[in-house]
Amino acid sequence: MKNIIQSLKGTRDFYPEDMAIRNWLYRNIRSVSESFGYQEYEGPFLESIALYAAKSGEELVKEQSFVFPDRGGDLITLRPELTPTLARMVAQRQRALAFPLRWWSFGPFWRYERPQKGRTREFFQWNIDLIGVDTPEADAELIAIAAQFLRQLGVQPGQINILVNNRRLMDSEFAALNIPAELRPGVLRLVDRRDKMSPADWNAYAIELGLTAAQFEGLQRLLANNDLWQKSPELVRTFAALDALGASPYVRFAPHIIRGLDYYTGTVFEAWDQAGEFRAILGGGRYDNLVSEVGGDPLPGVGFAMGDVVATLVLKKLGIVPDPAVLSPAPVLVTVFEAGMLLESFELANELRQAGIPVACYPEAAKLSRQLKFADRIGAKIAIVLGPDELASGSVAIKDLHLGQQAVVPRAGAVQYLRQLLASDSAS
Repeated sequence: MKNIIQSLKGTRDFYPEDMAIRNWLYRNIRSVSESFGYQEYEGPFLESIALYAAKSGEELVKEQSFVFPDRGGDLITLRPELTPTLARMVAQRQRALAFPLRWWSFGPFWRYERPQKGRTREFFQWNIDLIGVDTPEADAELIAIAAQFLRQLGVQPGQINILVNNRRLMDSEFAALNIPAELRPGVLRLVDRRDKMSPADWNAYAIELGLTAAQFEGLQRLLANNDLWQKSPELVRTFAALDALGASPYVRFAPHIIRGLDYYTGTVFEAWDQAGEFRAILGGGRYDNLVSEVGGDPLPGVGFAMGDVVATLVLKKLGIVPDPAVLSPAPVLVTVFEAGMLLESFELANELRQAGIPVACYPEAAKLSRQLKFADRIGAKIAIVLGPDELASGSVAIKDLHLGQQAVVPRAGAVQYLRQLLASDSAS
């Protein structure tokens, strides 16, 4: 092992069992996204760092982005997020697009962070956005998509909560506390970091920002007021829409949810596991200025992103991620009885594939026990034996590996029998 070149720090190798889980996540993301009428898109993996400057926040640009000069000397970066790219793409074809846009994507991203549990330097992320509608009901649709994703996976209300707040509400409350406008961006960062710092460090940070004792006490009262949302007409409408969309069991108001990125302008939300053991599973909100900031005409938007690392960890903890063996792409293994019958097994495997049944065929003659053990290793549910007797009688022996049962069926009826067997196995 000492001589094997190691992977880069913060990256992941996706062995087949890992890819099976990633693809399972992707299939559910696609299913939920398309059920709400969203179209898949993708952007480039490389962008100019100028796209993120003054839009995504100083920390993301200066500390978390992989930035390097290209051969012409221009600074480019591996994309740390997708929303600015989305804004750029919309701005470039703004006159030709039909609004509102409902777009989603799932792809790789990079951030230069200290690798730890739930955080890597390379990750995959679901991005989904609604562009061109400036209403609380549009905000509710995105939150409802997140709730439907949790519901579809089998997450129960309370296991994961989607926490909602509104920046305009908080800004008006800051004004009522006589916090000067120039201090409010810092106060937003203070609120956003409350759960990331010790109480002593958080209190010291508030003093460092320049808050008075009265302002700080008022801020703490705000963060303890779970009925504060009723003062926001936007949130009143958002929560009413969430009721209509059936998402309310997964959602609650949380005054400490702010989101760290600078471009959010209204409602913001994050999903957290009940125990708070991990980072936010997903997060997003309303951004009404981003398209104009990349050169387009003013255009409202709302969306969220979910990284695969934390999501997979939480879902594994909840026992929701399936066993990779269950996700095997080949539920059927055609065995090879003996070397002289290898091509007969190949022909049978081809017949089944042409009928739409995914099949793996053992590539050489071997003891049947070895082949059945291999079937178990790859997650196959069924093994088919084609020996001299079966070949002579025009039949095949089909073994249900889960139940330990075997049936000999006519070869002409094998496809129908397999479909019934696979359907019953899937239903159970």
